[in-house]
Amino acid sequence: MDNATTGVNAVLGSLELQPGDEILITNLAYGAVRNAAAFAAGRRGARLVTLELPFPGAEPADYLNRLAKALTPRTRLAILDHITSETALVLPLAEMAACCRAAGVPVLADGAHAPGAIDLNIPSLGVDYYTGNLHKWALAPKGCGFLWAAPERQQGLHPPVISWGLGQGFVQEFDWVGTKDPTPFLAAPAALELMQAWGLDAMQAYNHHLAWQAAVWLTARWGLEPPAPRAMLGCMATLPLPASLGSTREDAVRLQYALLYEHRIEAPILCLGGRLWVRISAQVYNALEDVEALAQAIESFG
Repeated sequence: MDNATTGVNAVLGSLELQPGDEILITNLAYGAVRNAAAFAAGRRGARLVTLELPFPGAEPADYLNRLAKALTPRTRLAILDHITSETALVLPLAEMAACCRAAGVPVLADGAHAPGAIDLNIPSLGVDYYTGNLHKWALAPKGCGFLWAAPERQQGLHPPVISWGLGQGFVQEFDWVGTKDPTPFLAAPAALELMQAWGLDAMQAYNHHLAWQAAVWLTARWGLEPPAPRAMLGCMATLPLPASLGSTREDAVRLQYALLYEHRIEAPILCLGGRLWVRISAQVYNALEDVEALAQAIESFG
């Protein structure tokens, strides 16, 4: 697939919905995924139900309890993040999938930020569908994602663009859906081999340590608290910013552009719950000096 959103659209487009059916999604879901789910539900007379999950993060048991209460006999699909995009939380996906499975609800996992960032064994998660990107943390060029489906879910699953592989099976149908540049897909194995050569476990451990170290250091510097326990963070963290920087979406856009054009720093600035947040990302080429540069840049606008 080109990206995880395309994978989500493939699953939603293949879903047989009836009026009154429900698709469950969380308030932390990626905006494009929410739009795709709303479109799929609306065209069939189904409902999009939003499960409110806490941010800042809570204990995993709280997420499971909330999920169990949100599932109903009408729930036809639950869309769950592995790592939330804006808020950067690593959700207890395997446990949440087990909760859905017990209720007879299939799970589509949005793993856009997971491959390369955290340890990933998709079949062990117990999900029905998993879509992810290799161009975020797995070093592949942009436009390189994938869709995994459990064997029993592959029949009847179609790509958003129907082309030459129709009726020839899951892999063949998704293999060639029209003229496109295959370079990202051809380059992906080299990227994965490079991570293995560097040492994938060591790479992920370094990134996780740096992200947590930065989260603790920055929030302490600003007199605030980390938004989630260490176990719920991978190699990203979304951190609260000092109140003096603003509280509106316009303030967030202004600060993000100022960081980019005045300091050459690319970092998403979000407006959540009436305050501004910054999402930091740690990759092997980053160090604490980069975190210090970000802190000084942000504080120059305070």
